[in-house]
Amino acid sequence: MRTLCASTLIGEFFVIAFAGLVAMKDPDLATTTVWTVCGIGMLLSVLLCGMLGRRGGVELGWALQVALIASGFAVPLMFFMGLVFGALWWASVHYGRKIDEAKARFAAAAEAQPGA
Repeated sequence: MRTLCASTLIGEFFVIAFAGLVAMKDPDLATTTVWTVCGIGMLLSVLLCGMLGRRGGVELGWALQVALIASGFAVPLMFFMGLVFGALWWASVHYGRKIDEAKARFAAAAEAQPGA
């Protein structure tokens, strides 16, 4: 699960950076505000990669997905991108857990085999 979720978070890192470039063109938004918010989002996406194996890491990932969707109020395209990455996050968590369960079953079966 960690690999799939981390891949999604790294993809979000780049999407947040590009959203910052788009948001800079809005005359109503201050450049320092845009890059402060984007920098925090980018930092969180990288830090969450290391927290995925810990308690609450996946839940914080969901919070980042909600924040990514909410960023659509500043950059409307982010509503779409947030939904896409929310779906990717769900798939990463859902299928990642299935893969982890299958790996555990295969490992248990391999240990149960005599002479393996």
